[in-house]
Amino acid sequence: MPHLVIEYTNNLENFPEAHLLDALNAAVIASGQVQNEQDLKSRVVRTEQFVIGADPTALRGFVHAELRLLAGRTPEAKRDLSDRIGAVLREFTPHPEGMLVQLSVDIVDMDRGSYYKGSL
Repeated sequence: MPHLVIEYTNNLENFPEAHLLDALNAAVIASGQVQNEQDLKSRVVRTEQFVIGADPTALRGFVHAELRLLAGRTPEAKRDLSDRIGAVLREFTPHPEGMLVQLSVDIVDMDRGSYYKGSL
């Protein structure tokens, strides 16, 4: 805990996966909402098949971030995390000319009672 998953459409060429993850981890850790930096698990998923809207000729893409945290944070803390992640997405996401690129962030509460975490 927490888990940060970034999904992006494959039409965003030269997407800076490694640099984005470094910047996102730094932003989330700087929020003070992660007690131990080694607990933050982040990854990027390139989405090969996607549809945005109903116009097949429109040039569109997206980047979506989902941060999953154990429940218990205030709405203000979640908003702060969302804003921090959104700012990093805005900075690092390529914006090809003529393309509408949608950015979104979702902060999701995980149930403390059913979450399992172990190490080897």
